[in-house]
Amino acid sequence: MAITGLSYIAGQWLGNQEGKTFQSFCPGTNEQLPTTFYDATEAQLEQAAEAAQAAFKPYRNLSNQQRAEFLNAIAQEIMNLGDILIETTMQETNLPRQRLEGERMRTVSQLRAFANALEQDLAPLNLNYVDEADANRAPLPKPRTELNYIPVGVVAVFGASNFPYAFSTLGGDTAAALAAGCPVIVKTHNAHPATSELMTKAMDSAIKQCDMPSGVFSMLQGKAYSISHQLVAHPVIKAVGFTGSFNVANALIETINKREEAIPFYGELGSVNPQVIFKDKASQDGATLAQQLVASMLMGNGQFCTSPGVWFVPSGQKEFERAAIEAIKAASSDTLLTPGILKSFISAIAGFESNAGVTKLGKGQLEKPYHADAHLFACDVETFLADKHLQEEVFGPCALIVRYDSEELLIQAIDSLAGQLTASVHGTEQELSQNAALISDLHYKVGRITLGQMPTGVEICASMNHGGPFPSSTDVRSTSVGLQAMTRFLRPLCIQS
Repeated sequence: MAITGLSYIAGQWLGNQEGKTFQSFCPGTNEQLPTTFYDATEAQLEQAAEAAQAAFKPYRNLSNQQRAEFLNAIAQEIMNLGDILIETTMQETNLPRQRLEGERMRTVSQLRAFANALEQDLAPLNLNYVDEADANRAPLPKPRTELNYIPVGVVAVFGASNFPYAFSTLGGDTAAALAAGCPVIVKTHNAHPATSELMTKAMDSAIKQCDMPSGVFSMLQGKAYSISHQLVAHPVIKAVGFTGSFNVANALIETINKREEAIPFYGELGSVNPQVIFKDKASQDGATLAQQLVASMLMGNGQFCTSPGVWFVPSGQKEFERAAIEAIKAASSDTLLTPGILKSFISAIAGFESNAGVTKLGKGQLEKPYHADAHLFACDVETFLADKHLQEEVFGPCALIVRYDSEELLIQAIDSLAGQLTASVHGTEQELSQNAALISDLHYKVGRITLGQMPTGVEICASMNHGGPFPSSTDVRSTSVGLQAMTRFLRPLCIQS
């Protein structure tokens, strides 16, 4: 299946051979790949926007069953791509086959979960409320009111670097918007453009198979930032789904704020996902817990948005720290997704090393100069509170142990945290009961709290919430995973009679 390097605009593959181009990158060899990709132009964006707006009315008027059939067709066409998809993504990301095969199935499962919700009229689709009329109410009769939810319009979706399937071209944001009845324009991530083209070929097949309006989906390739800002500024766009860095999100939000019409920006921006460990649990299961935390942190070489980056551990837990150090030293180095991410990782490690209050406990063996090796640092609560950089996400294989001597210091450390996607609490049953108030306070720092389990891994289900207080996400009321994700692309409408 040949890669063209073109953008997909309302059923057509288009490029600008006289414009700017870029090449994808192979982290495994630290070299550029030969395929040329063409930056989408403003004219092509305009064409995609016009087609999406034209598709909105016929698409929103489809029955739930028709949209479900479309989502199921997309899922099947992804599977029909076969091994070429996995091999292409392995080349562009250096992620292992088993990880990518699992992520592909997760992506397919997301699409099918939304399809099932449409077919079964599950929440949030059945959240209509009716208040019946009361002609006898005094002093004025009461009208009948009914609250419904309708799609917002065309949605812009930005692909993520670290999940080339599940949070990218046909990932959760796209699936949620399509389920809600909204056409989608995707701006791909330039870390895996060939993967995005293959996924778009699957979408093209599903559109034709289900006789969908051609403008229901467009895909823009591009490395230049300008097309991203032009996309979120376009008046046709009514909402944005984004997974990426804090700096890029802030730049896009600044552009959105200049629009005449305000629109929601649903961004997932990162998190240190704190781990709170109580003394008895550390004493009883310290070695096992340390090994589990290191394994969780090393998933995706530390490039999961739920990677446990900060661990609050009672002082004096030598067995716990010894086991963690041994696991870190035994960890093999590996690539990060892009040279830019590696540069940021090296800078963050240098920041830890320059802090006199921070101790390096251990590091893995750097096998190749363009790899990132695992690092484990430690400090006390006072140092953690004094340096805000220690509370920022390190995108890569790094964790910081924060040693606390008292419950009061632990509470201070937790109170200092910014918003997080998730946090985990590890304690005996008695400790969990005794620290109920502290755990309750932690609720107000996170979108998901995990008791006795690792934070990595996000279930696709109706009860999942993947979001959290700023800056982990830009809207604390929303989730990017689970059936409730489609509510971001619906708005309430009251019908009164």
